[in-house]
Amino acid sequence: MFKIDVKIPAVKAASYAIEIGTGFLRTLWRRIEADFDGHNKFVVTDENLVSAGHVGALLGQSEAPRFVISPAGEVSKNIDTVVSIIETMEQASLGRDSVIIALGGGSVGDIAGFAAAVFKRGVPVIQIPTTPVSQADASVGGKTGVDSLVSKNAFGAFWQPAAVYIDVETLRTLAEREYRAGMVESVKHALIADESYFDFLESNLDLILRREADVLERLAHYNCRIKASVVEADPREKNQRRMLNYGHTLGHAVESASGYELLHGEAVAIGILGAGLIERELDLGQAESRERIRRIFEKLGVPTSIPSNLTKDKILDTIRRDKKAVNMWPRFVLIEKIGCVYCEDGQWAVDVERDLVEKVLDELFCPVS
Repeated sequence: MFKIDVKIPAVKAASYAIEIGTGFLRTLWRRIEADFDGHNKFVVTDENLVSAGHVGALLGQSEAPRFVISPAGEVSKNIDTVVSIIETMEQASLGRDSVIIALGGGSVGDIAGFAAAVFKRGVPVIQIPTTPVSQADASVGGKTGVDSLVSKNAFGAFWQPAAVYIDVETLRTLAEREYRAGMVESVKHALIADESYFDFLESNLDLILRREADVLERLAHYNCRIKASVVEADPREKNQRRMLNYGHTLGHAVESASGYELLHGEAVAIGILGAGLIERELDLGQAESRERIRRIFEKLGVPTSIPSNLTKDKILDTIRRDKKAVNMWPRFVLIEKIGCVYCEDGQWAVDVERDLVEKVLDELFCPVS
């Protein structure tokens, strides 16, 4: 028997810029053509971005091959869509000198990022997020993926973007429900990392709901600073990056169990409140903080209880299938107080007994009067 050690050189240090502003989408294409000269451009977007005029605003008079996801949203976030994107790129005779431009919300970014990661073993992707969720979270950090028939993000890859461009003016075209639900991700960032940011959200929520550009730029800056610092510390989610999943373990299960009738942010709001109930049972956190969180969700108008048409068994089954589960049960991210994640024995996600989760689910099915 022979043995040969294959030494893999360390990945060369790399970085990318996140640019935040208002109203620059119409001039961005010239910038992309200059910065990625020599690359063939391929745009991935969805039908909502076409009807909102954002695709036309980005391209202007320029021509570029594209793939328009239809229907828009989580329902198309699957491996079949990725295959269709790759085959469309091949039919356009595109190769490894391509760059994918993802214009859209979190689903578009996840799909396009995963397609970029696997097309010809990997091509660059540029993220141009157009929703609160994608501008706060999904476009930064390199987690890409699509859903299976059973769970969220069952297929995926870590694939960092080549650049991120955030034009907060794109948020003006969103439907009110999507806009409000998308703000939950900003609340999550404040809860895990920065109490002063939570104070900012509370005191500026009226301006946020009016979609004031200067406040939205500050919001994006807060979010990207928090997300970038966590990703830099743990780019491949070995430990600390798990804090970004606060509220998401329960939230993803509720979202999936609803057949994606609940928007991602709506489900995560329920998941955050569920995490708060777990914290209460474990003597973590403060009742006053939990009430502040509930009040901000009520003002956003997102659900604070699980819809009665869902079943606890379905939610529990989905939790067991969580992609981070070990022995069919995941760990949970909890906070000690607003701005501070609970860390136990160096772990940023901790064991929570199934019985306790069942108790919390029962309580979440009963709206607080």
